[in-house]
Amino acid sequence: MKNAVLTAVVVATVVAATPASVSAHCDTLNGPVVQAARIALKAGDVTPVLKWVQPAMEAEVRTAFTRTLEVRAVGAAARELADTWFFETVVRLHRAGEGEPFTGLKPAAADPALGAADRALETASADELVKAVAEHVTEGLRARFILAVEARRHADHDVEAGRAYVAAYVAYVHYVEALHNAGAGVHAAAEPAAHAHGKK
Repeated sequence: MKNAVLTAVVVATVVAATPASVSAHCDTLNGPVVQAARIALKAGDVTPVLKWVQPAMEAEVRTAFTRTLEVRAVGAAARELADTWFFETVVRLHRAGEGEPFTGLKPAAADPALGAADRALETASADELVKAVAEHVTEGLRARFILAVEARRHADHDVEAGRAYVAAYVAYVHYVEALHNAGAGVHAAAEPAAHAHGKK
């Protein structure tokens, strides 16, 4: 099971790195940062959202939280505006902590892989995630492989066919390389984390 989970993480890293998945889950209205902000506002306690920002940004979040609570008390319209402003503030600071720009809150994400990733954490079971990600990558790898094999059969017919093969070959090899490199990265990151977890 441990290897299966690691495989899912590796594959998810590759999938997340592709242009089609470049949007960040954390800047969506149903992402974990905004969800934590909602919980904080409902409870009247900023603590749940602080873990999403760097220590140096905590004071700004606390100030924004206090102001948001004050404005929320004015009425329904003010509450909606205040909540949105607080969500934007927290996500902006979270993104800054990652070294990434904030380009505004995005609509609720519908990516099934992200939903599976969150459900895996909620249920403490990676089975659904492993299955979904493994199927996605298997399809991607097979598709690129088939295209490369077919193009290779005609690679020497003429220059145009040769270039078509090179394009298919590059797409196939880069996909495999990305999978391999992501796997190496996950192993490297997992070892220090495991040692740190073992410290007392």
